[in-house]
Amino acid sequence: MADRRLVDLTVRYRLTPWWLKVIAIFVVSRIVTTVLLLSYAANQAANPWTGQSPGYFDFASIWDGHWYYIISVVGYPTQLPLTASGHVGESAWAFMPAYPSIVRLVMLVTTLDFPIAAVLVSFAFALGAALMFYRLMHLVLPGGTALFSVVLFCFAPLSPILQVAYAESMHAFLLIVALYLLLTRRYLLMLPVIAVLSLTRPSGLAFALAMTMHVAWRFWQGRRGVEDFPVRERLASIGVAVFSAIMGIAWILVAWALTGSATAYTDTELAWRSAYVGYQQLLPFAPWLQAAGFWAPWFGMPVPLLIVLLVIGVVGFFALLFTPPVRRLGPDLRFWIASYALYLLAVFFPQSSTFRLLVPELPLLGVLAQPRAWWYRIGIVLLCIAGQWAWTDLAWAVHGYDWTPP
Repeated sequence: MADRRLVDLTVRYRLTPWWLKVIAIFVVSRIVTTVLLLSYAANQAANPWTGQSPGYFDFASIWDGHWYYIISVVGYPTQLPLTASGHVGESAWAFMPAYPSIVRLVMLVTTLDFPIAAVLVSFAFALGAALMFYRLMHLVLPGGTALFSVVLFCFAPLSPILQVAYAESMHAFLLIVALYLLLTRRYLLMLPVIAVLSLTRPSGLAFALAMTMHVAWRFWQGRRGVEDFPVRERLASIGVAVFSAIMGIAWILVAWALTGSATAYTDTELAWRSAYVGYQQLLPFAPWLQAAGFWAPWFGMPVPLLIVLLVIGVVGFFALLFTPPVRRLGPDLRFWIASYALYLLAVFFPQSSTFRLLVPELPLLGVLAQPRAWWYRIGIVLLCIAGQWAWTDLAWAVHGYDWTPP
């Protein structure tokens, strides 16, 4: 009798549509993460954004959520704020307009306050991202492995960011859609997606590099006779690469046009890292070396040793892209993983926000999903939940004068 029930459950599971399985995974994961965030909200002391023990929506709208609130209500300043020393200070220009614009639209249509509207928008995009992530992973992995990739996406240590007033869930959804269209060779449909993607989080230049690699790969495959590369697809894919590069600098040009300063965007971004290393020029790949001087004493090691460890880590990361589990993702996802990693190395300053900036490397979850042992899968989900707790405690919850922003 028990065996028959087990067979019946197995049959019902197999007959369940993939999208219903994904929704079930998403709902369970959001329950876990919401309970975690509520527990921290109940114990949250008064801070620059809320009073003591705020409700969920207010707690989910702290940190950069306040900047998105400012943008959704008043937009961007036409005059850059200056510090007492004459440097460009922090302002809304560091945050791109797509996410707060959609939140503003929801606020107008529903009359909801910003915290509720922002969280609902993030939830909606997170669900869409989970659904599309399955579709993307199923292009390169078996169905069961693709589904477990979704489990890891929904329970990942950074998954709380998907249900707060941040643009990450919207960016993840658009990125997954863009990658899905790339793998299915629907180039022209990528154009509007890339346009909004590039105005949600900085990623246009990284995607342009990935597209350039894709075009070069298809030319090479065509010469080898492995895959045809018709003229129509050549023109379309090259056009997408060029368009993505243009969109990669579009926000810089907008900030220049509205403020009169050609460096308005980059100067505003540099204002945030001034607390660590002072005001410096933006030089490609320099931020990580500059950070070594800041973090080495904190870790209790000499700067040269930290730089050596950084080099070893970078070389090791790119070497992993050639291992069999990663190669199973196919060339295009590996192009994106490598391109975005190079972009982070080129322009971002490593600190607590860097964990959040790693979210777009989500195709790598397909690598972690490949082992099928039950003890491994249960163990890695438990580690992910523990990671959520660690990240929320380190980065999201505010502990007095907090220098670890999410």
